[in-house]
This record gives sequence, structure tokens and C-alpha cells, in this order.
Amino acid sequence: MVTVRKTPLRTCIGCATGSDKRALVRVVRTPEGDVSVDSTGKANGRGAYLCAQPECFDAAVRRKRLDSALRVHLKEDDIDRLRREFDQVIETLATSQGR
Repeated sequence: MVTVRKTPLRTCIGCATGSDKRALVRVVRTPEGDVSVDSTGKANGRGAYLCAQPECFDAAVRRKRLDSALRVHLKEDDIDRLRREFDQVIETLATSQGR
């Protein structure tokens, strides 16, 4: 008998759209307290998911949802660094999908 695995679903904290975990970008707070964009989706720590669209990142920052989901207070320079990392991951995804 073949067992069918469920597709892991996650919700974007920017637009609240549910989607396949692999289609979203993960932001993680490590046990050491560092916050970064997790390009592998497997880093150890508390994670939050965003659609691969700049509008969702902006909405999450504007509404302080990243702070809330990761249980951390992000400073302006942290947000700028995360934005650069997020843009790099989006660019990598777009290139790998042939867009």
C-alpha cells in the first residue's frame, strides 16, 4: 500500500495567503538570537514565512508581523539587511525557475 504524504502548508505573514511551504521564503531567528533569511528552509530556529514578493515583505515589516512571529524586536539596520537577503533569495528563485 502506498502512503500519500501531505503537502506541508504555511501561511504568509505579509498577506495571510496559505501556500506550499516550498513556495514561500523563510525568515528564521536562530537559538543564538540572530535573524536571517533561510534560503534552505531547514535552518534551526523559529521561523516565519513570506511569499516571494516584495509587497509581502513590506507589509510584514509595516505591520510589525516579523517582530511578532519571530518574537524579537528588529532594528532598522536589521530590516535593511533582511530586505537585501530577501531580494537575493527572490532573484535566485526567479533565475532557477527560468523567469
